[in-house]
Amino acid sequence: MAVEQQPEKREMNLMGDDLPGCPPGLEYLAQIDSLQVHQTMELFEVFTGWETRNRYVVNNCLGQRTYYAMEESTAFMRNCCGPSRAFVLHITDNYQQEVLRITREFKCCAGCCWCAGADSCAYEAVVEAPVGTTIGYVRQAASGCSPHAKIMDANRDPIMTMWGPCCPVQGPGCTDDINLNVFAGNEAKDQICKIAKKWSGLKREIISDADKYLVTFPLDLDVKMKAAMLAACFCADFWIFEQSNDNY
Repeated sequence: MAVEQQPEKREMNLMGDDLPGCPPGLEYLAQIDSLQVHQTMELFEVFTGWETRNRYVVNNCLGQRTYYAMEESTAFMRNCCGPSRAFVLHITDNYQQEVLRITREFKCCAGCCWCAGADSCAYEAVVEAPVGTTIGYVRQAASGCSPHAKIMDANRDPIMTMWGPCCPVQGPGCTDDINLNVFAGNEAKDQICKIAKKWSGLKREIISDADKYLVTFPLDLDVKMKAAMLAACFCADFWIFEQSNDNY
């Protein structure tokens, strides 16, 4: 009698051998060159307009779940400060262990690309792995009109710089990916990574700000910088695309 095959598991076992200098729980990042980030659609938010906590599922290229992310913020911040709100994003593995934390403080005058050269006017997120140990920063940088950010290491030395299009908006007549290109160092010369916002379909784009992203990076990129790239994707969702969808 034929033996029935068990369905393929959709969750990845992330437990593996320790890698030198790799934060615990992030070992799997050393094996991959891309991540899919899907924001969960909240039906209560869709029907009421009340901003709820952002939640995300992070998959590998096969669609297997690798991490989860959940926002911690106050209802006042979410509904009165919108994309500018303060938040803590907890990233956990399939064993519900927090392996990465992203923290952004509220700044009342932050967000304007022209003024982002001043500390008080620039969004900045702290990336910790494990919790309590800073491994990098994602900081908005000054520009003419295009989204611009620096991805820095724990010493605040710029490792990568990110540039986006001047008009990061999708619609029925413009369904192409919106690409945030990431370059090595401080100058936009050698592209090494990319964050692409995918078109989610007309209905989903209209009724919800739950977006989908593809984050790509070199396989041999330092694991801490891969984690910083994931953090940059979450920051872009708050800073750029929640604002864009609010205006859509």
